[in-house]
Amino acid sequence: MNFVITTGYHPTAATEQAAREFAQQLNVEFVARNRNSLAAIQKNFHVDVILLFSKQGPLIYTDDGNYFFHLSMAELRIKNLKNGKHDHMINAMQLQPGMSVLDCTLGLATDAIVASFATGPSGKVTGLENSLLLAFIAKAGLSGFIGESPDITAALRQIEVIQADSEKYLCHVPDESYDIVYFDPMFRQPIQSSSNLKPIRLLADKRPVSLALLAEAKRVARKRIVLKEMQGSPEFERLGFTQFVGGKYSSVQYGIMEVQH
Repeated sequence: MNFVITTGYHPTAATEQAAREFAQQLNVEFVARNRNSLAAIQKNFHVDVILLFSKQGPLIYTDDGNYFFHLSMAELRIKNLKNGKHDHMINAMQLQPGMSVLDCTLGLATDAIVASFATGPSGKVTGLENSLLLAFIAKAGLSGFIGESPDITAALRQIEVIQADSEKYLCHVPDESYDIVYFDPMFRQPIQSSSNLKPIRLLADKRPVSLALLAEAKRVARKRIVLKEMQGSPEFERLGFTQFVGGKYSSVQYGIMEVQH
């Protein structure tokens, strides 16, 4: 994916320096913003995507809109957990404080945030993201965003973000390293009506979970593998998932695979 890096109008010296350093690190063009519109920069440099460094944090600009780090549904889901309500993903994982989760498809980090809250200070959540830009946005947001309560902020800070291809990464992870290995190949069959996801579809990894990747997950997981898919997806049968959690009227479902070592 070709992209360039720029700043907002009138950036601080620190913001511009950070943008220039990241561009140099990636060997990507840095474009001084001056009075240029983002659309003009796209046209002049023949790119679909711009990584913009602003005073409020990094932002991805595309023709379909902007994407910046936000809690999305994680905040509401955490509020529900605090109020004693259940969460289908947490139920599927059977998460308890102190457990560890490897999220192989970090994306927006929404599920990782909820998992981090559930596992608590003694837990561990690691998120893998194949897209360089999505991983960068997630890492910046998780390290800098301040939630409305200290426990939400703590949940963000506890997540480790690694920019990597899941299958290549898992090959080097020791056996039984995580309690739960989780997959949400969310862009394989995207929900077109979800407008907040449109800006990042260009960056998303649309590959399905392969049998080779599942084999590595079985080796790495201590307890279970959880796969999030559309309700009734043929992917569950293809991969051998036979246990399910999900709401009767929900569009998504969680497949569960117990791991035997």
